[in-house]
Amino acid sequence: MTQFPNFSTKISNSSLANTAEDAQVSLPEPRPQSLPRKPWLIVSLGNPGKKFNGTRHNVVFMMVDAIAKAKGISINTVNFKAQIGKGFIGNVPVMLAKPQTFMNSSGESVGAIVSYYKIPLKQVLVVIFFLYYDLMIIFSLPP
Repeated sequence: MTQFPNFSTKISNSSLANTAEDAQVSLPEPRPQSLPRKPWLIVSLGNPGKKFNGTRHNVVFMMVDAIAKAKGISINTVNFKAQIGKGFIGNVPVMLAKPQTFMNSSGESVGAIVSYYKIPLKQVLVVIFFLYYDLMIIFSLPP
């Protein structure tokens, strides 16, 4: 088993280390970085309603539900035609959104959220799911 040096101790008094044990170094303390004041918006595009649960178009709804569960974020608010949850991933504030419009109309919901909360577009992550079959249809490719 490989032994890694202990990064929590200072370099030894000698200027050159003679052995691996002498070559222990310390890393600088991480600098606190300014966190974005606005949350990141993570949007999953799918189709609303129970009849679409478990379909290929709603795979990303399930993915966002898994993120919410893993990070303890409750998606319990309905606003801007979307189910919304607010919380943190690490130290980063996030909003998880599942628009309740059909996929092609999701811009109504996402645009309203971005506008209301003044979220910079560089902090908007839109998650979609395409299968090879979808790409074949879009680009008129033969099977």
